Amino acid sequence: MTLSEIQSNEELRQHEFPVTRNKIFLGHAGVCPLPRRVAQAMADCVAEATLGDQEALVMHQIEAARQAGARLLQCQPEEVSLVGPTSLGLSLVAAGLNFRKGDNVLIYHDDYPSNVYPWMALAKRGVKVRLINVRGLGLIRKVDVMGQVDEDTKLVALASNHFISGYRLEHDAIGQYLRERGILFCLDAIQTLGAFPTTVEHVDFLAADAHKWLLGPCGAGLLYVKNDLQEKLNPPVYGWHNVRNPNFVAQDTVTFRSGAAKFEAGTHNLVGLVGLLAAMELALEIGVDNIAAELLRQRAWLVPALRAKGYTVLNAEPKPENASGITACFLPGQDLTPLHEQLTAAGVITSLRTDRRGQKYLRLSPHFYTTDAELHRVLERL
Repeated sequence: MTLSEIQSNEELRQHEFPVTRNKIFLGHAGVCPLPRRVAQAMADCVAEATLGDQEALVMHQIEAARQAGARLLQCQPEEVSLVGPTSLGLSLVAAGLNFRKGDNVLIYHDDYPSNVYPWMALAKRGVKVRLINVRGLGLIRKVDVMGQVDEDTKLVALASNHFISGYRLEHDAIGQYLRERGILFCLDAIQTLGAFPTTVEHVDFLAADAHKWLLGPCGAGLLYVKNDLQEKLNPPVYGWHNVRNPNFVAQDTVTFRSGAAKFEAGTHNLVGLVGLLAAMELALEIGVDNIAAELLRQRAWLVPALRAKGYTVLNAEPKPENASGITACFLPGQDLTPLHEQLTAAGVITSLRTDRRGQKYLRLSPHFYTTDAELHRVLERL
């Protein structure tokens, strides 16, 4: 299945993405609807689970999911752990590293809370938590990072794409700069994985759930830990799966397993993992580069159309490398809550987000299967 086939064949589009039968779904930066093939894979898994040992029946898919994750991130399969929510992955990194008193980490306070609280918790261990200063909501540039790290900075934790402004981070350039200075780089990639190329050549740690742009289920995701850092990251969770126990006999000492299994404490979320695999295979089939190009094409005409109607659009004129599939807008002096409710009632699914000052934004996040006709109908309602 190709992008052009989806866009040109409405019967195929509605078959593969059932949500399109009665809704215009522009909420992929929130929680996505499941494509047919992802839901079917999960349903088949549940049906198989009635026939015997549910783990044994899908065991082969665990390694397949690791392989698909490695293809998406362009890394080695043994660097990909299947640990579920982004919050869990980021917390494993924050709690598992050995920081010394006086070390500092640099974060962005207006990131999504999943990428704020795990790092703020380090203050209890004597780590200084520094908040990066930027020119606008989510507008984090390489120069901003360069000017706010010092010799005591041990790690920088940022999101690959801001969840409100839609500003996409130049994570490769930032990561390369940090690596040259021996500073670790952790990326919350949930807002780009499945939508834009999100590779880890210059990243040390990455976490992302599947329930946004990847079009997968909630609570199933990836944790990437660079090979040569796996020995230095000791997870604060222990279980039968990540600690060695020959023949399921507990040993006198706690010795972690090597590779990705080190961060997978217990039994996998099997149904979610099967859905994650199907979602990753769909993204790889369509091609992430093709998806990214389509999202940028949509945004290129959506932004001026919104501005022509009087809306102020965040990140309205970015460089191509800083544009994303998120378009957030507001009307100065107006509360967009009633509009958001009217859209929802009409079957147009958007998101309403609020910044630290209380400003509300209507956030539009279409995906590659969204048609121009649908976007035109939404604009008429605005």
